[in-house]
Amino acid sequence: MLYRNGQKASMSTRSGEFVTLRDLRREVGNDACRFFYVLRKSDQHLDFDLDLAKSQSNENPVYYIQYAHARVCSVMNTWTEAGGDEAELAKADFTRLENPRELALAARLAEFPEIIEASAADLAPHSVAFYLKDLAADFHSWYNAERMLVDDAALKDARVALAAAVRHTIRNGMAILGVSCPASM
Repeated sequence: MLYRNGQKASMSTRSGEFVTLRDLRREVGNDACRFFYVLRKSDQHLDFDLDLAKSQSNENPVYYIQYAHARVCSVMNTWTEAGGDEAELAKADFTRLENPRELALAARLAEFPEIIEASAADLAPHSVAFYLKDLAADFHSWYNAERMLVDDAALKDARVALAAAVRHTIRNGMAILGVSCPASM
């Protein structure tokens, strides 16, 4: 089903009223098209909301995930401009991450390899899409609650390293789904 302006779009192959995938991609973009299609199990009915797919809001799962990636990129740019070196992040003291949101985010990141393996084994790419939505939600929650670029250098490095891991995971997950990850939005 295709919805436009909250109304079901009438389509009929007999009368020649239908929207092709090419038309849909032209209207909402490749990223939204791919993500919305992969967000459903192959045996599940798809309700495609054009308005949602085009919106730049937290309700749009593609935008929400891409925005998380762009936020991390922004933090990383600010950090590197202030003298941070990404090569040094591997040496960060992760024991400094004590906040429940940070721990939940780290635990979510640890699930990624299992999600990918299970998704491949079950031919279920929707699992990756759901995982990325949850990861973005965890990241946004943490980002809104905590400052990353704090005065405490060890804590700052640990938080930046966690954010970099989120960026890397989102990038990899979206690449698997064939969806882009802009560095800014």
